[in-house]
This record gives sequence, C-alpha cells and structure tokens, in this order.
Amino acid sequence: MAGDSTPATGKTLPSGSMEVQERRKWDVSASDVASHFGTSGMSVAAATAITHPLDVLKVRLQMQLVGQRGPLVGMGRLSLQVVESEGLRSLYLGLAPSLMRSVLYGGLRLGLYEPSKYLCELAFESTNILVKIASGAFSGAVATALTNPVEVLKVRMQMNTRSSLGPIHEMRRIASEEGVRALWKGVGPAMARAATLTASQLATYDESKKALIKYTPLEEGFHLHLISSTIAGSVSTVMTAPMDMVKTRLMLQRESNCAGLYRNGLHCAYQVVTLLPLTPLFPIVLRTEGPSGLYKGGFAIFARLAPQTMITFVLCEKLRGMAGLKAI
Repeated sequence: MAGDSTPATGKTLPSGSMEVQERRKWDVSASDVASHFGTSGMSVAAATAITHPLDVLKVRLQMQLVGQRGPLVGMGRLSLQVVESEGLRSLYLGLAPSLMRSVLYGGLRLGLYEPSKYLCELAFESTNILVKIASGAFSGAVATALTNPVEVLKVRMQMNTRSSLGPIHEMRRIASEEGVRALWKGVGPAMARAATLTASQLATYDESKKALIKYTPLEEGFHLHLISSTIAGSVSTVMTAPMDMVKTRLMLQRESNCAGLYRNGLHCAYQVVTLLPLTPLFPIVLRTEGPSGLYKGGFAIFARLAPQTMITFVLCEKLRGMAGLKAI
C-alpha cells in the first residue's frame, strides 16, 4: 500500500491512517480559500439583487409609528404608496452598498462557516448541531463586525429619498456630521442578528439535509437544496425578526424624532415594548408599540429572507460543485 511520509520524522504512514487524513483535510490552498469566499459572495449578491425591493419595504415597515401604537400599513399597500409617491426606482435605493455588503458579508459569513466547523471538530472531536450553531454564530458575528459601515450606509440610503449623493459621498457625510463611530451604530444588535441568522440558517440547512437524505428518497441535488433552504429560511426569519427591527431603529435613530435616542440594543427593545414609569410617585408602565412591535415588518422579512435563503443556498451549492468543492 502506498504511504505518506511525515515531515517531522520522515516515517511513512499508511495512506488511510487518521493522521494522514487529517493532514489532507487541513491542507488548504489559496485557490480553495478564494473558491470558498467567491462562491459564497456571488451567491449572496445574486440573491440580494433579486430581493432588494423587499429589503427596502422591510426597512420602511420597521420605521412605522416609532414609539406609538396604531394601525400599521401592510406590505402590499406600502409598496403601492412608495411607487406612487417616489417612483419605481425608490425600491432600489441603496442597491450599490447592498451589493457591496453582500459580496463582503456573504463571502465572510458563508466562507468562514466550514473552516470554523472544522476547527470545532478538531478541538471537540464532534460535529453535532451545537458545533454547527457555534460555528455559524462566530462566522456571522465576525462578518457583521467588519461590514457594519456598509449596512449603516445601506439603510440610510433606503430611507433618505431626498439624497442624490452616491454611496461614497453619503458615507463621507455621515462620518463628517456624526463622526466615524456613527458607521458602527447598531453593531451590537447587528452582530447578534447575524450570529443568530447564520447559526439558525446554516445549522438548520445542514441538519435538514442530513435528515432528508436519511429519511426520504432525496439525494444531493436541486430538490434537496431547495427544500432544506426553505426550512432554513423559515426558521431564521422567526429567530432574527426582533433583532433585525432593533438594528434598523438604531441605525436610523436620527430620523426617529418621536422616540428620542436609544442607548443600545436592549434599551431600544425595551422602549419598543414599554416605557419607564413617568415618575416615582406614578409607577405606571405605559405600553408603546407592544411586544408585536418587535415583529414589525415580519412578513416582509420572511418574504425577503425565505427566497433569499433558497436562492443563496441553491446557487452556492451549484457554484461549489463547479469549483470542485464539496457540498455544504
């Protein structure tokens, strides 16, 4: 039987030994890294371009009745109002930073998942669902921390219909008027959302594929990817909608004249659900938007995130196959 020699001792080991298999598994070339991040970024960017109008509507829905309770405009009616008053182009506000973010954030978020999972496997000698959740949470949080300025720029441009400045000029304006720190507004909830999104999305997708292969006639291919990504999109929507709303409010709090400034993500969530007592002698907690306020724009989030997840995973799996990478 052919063998591999170890660099330290020069001894020849059987090609099937665990040490050789592990070394081969971790022998990653620059082209492999480029393929991982490239396929991830391209698939997320394609999905973002298709679902961007729904992202614009989601942000508008989340900024309804800030600090107030009352009847909300639905997604269908809001879309008609936006098109009638601002034109069809308004549904593509912030598209440039959105695509830029998709390539960077998507490439990092999906590209870091497998290396993180392999590191956890090496450290804990396990590939259970907790390892997948931890790997997804880590990759999502890191990706968001690095790309938060582009996310702030995107939501500002989606709400600011009067600005004719391009993304670069808009970013300079934010930095000069509010300081560079303003580009990291909402980074805490954004990291929490991305960690939850990536953990729930990738772990659910991974586990759904395993279960479907085990208990159904489905095999690796389009139908398996489509069903698994649909399940993953539904789960991640429920998990991340409140954090998505809080993130949007923090990033747009200068425009939220009714509610004042939020100190952080927890304070924002608390302000949405309740208000502090008016005075120590009058300890009545007044409800503002109520717990359901955390799910404002929830249907728009699902309408965007579910197809985006499906497109992302189906396209990513196809691109990975073309690049010679194994399935997620």
